[in-house]
Amino acid sequence: MTGASWYDVLGVDATASADEIRVAWRSAVSDLDPTDRRFRVLSQAAEVLLDDDRRAAYDAEHGVAVAAEEPVVEESATEEPEPAAETRSGARSWWAVPGWLLTAVAGLTAVSVAFVLVLLTRPSEASVENDTQAAQAAAERAVVPLLSYDARHLDQSHARATPYLTDNERQQYDKLFAVIRQNAPRTGTVVRAKYLASGIVRSGTDRVDVLVFVNQMTTNKQHPKTPVDYKNQVTVTMAKVGDQWLVDNLTTNTGRS
Repeated sequence: MTGASWYDVLGVDATASADEIRVAWRSAVSDLDPTDRRFRVLSQAAEVLLDDDRRAAYDAEHGVAVAAEEPVVEESATEEPEPAAETRSGARSWWAVPGWLLTAVAGLTAVSVAFVLVLLTRPSEASVENDTQAAQAAAERAVVPLLSYDARHLDQSHARATPYLTDNERQQYDKLFAVIRQNAPRTGTVVRAKYLASGIVRSGTDRVDVLVFVNQMTTNKQHPKTPVDYKNQVTVTMAKVGDQWLVDNLTTNTGRS
């Protein structure tokens, strides 16, 4: 395989799991603006490698070897084991540290550290994870009605979109839709969005940024039968309002196919 592959772009091995690819992508784009060319390239790499069918086709086309490596085990009948080698039970032998000292340290650590982890770390991580998943799911539901409209049924299009918006974002959406109301009937434009995939850019307890991949099929009086396909990468900022996750900002990066 010649040149940089999608694996090289994300800095992962060809055997990387989907979770490892997601972690690599999130780390790589964390400090990039969605309009940055590097952000688009990294996102394109993740989009291919996170789709099993597309990844298999890519590997086949580029001759990517994905054979699993078997661990090499060396045995010696005469050599003593290394001080830090794993024993059969999984415990390490610790150089020349006395056993009683290890026992005492382990006991104190178990009481103090485990107490803190149980009461603080685990609940906090679980809460952030749950909030992140809820925000991502809400963004996936919202993006289709927000990026779709029909010139023949503009009131219905508007009504389908607004429940997904915070008060602040609804004001911005209403301004945009006012322009659509002026132009869409004249051009006969119908936009139908289709959700493809999503990933987390930044997460938190009350705000989450979600990158959503969407196709927008557009017809109008100039293209009444053959839709023009616009491929969008949409960064959706979700805000927690009460027990709901609502869209508080939405920016798009459109590319025509």
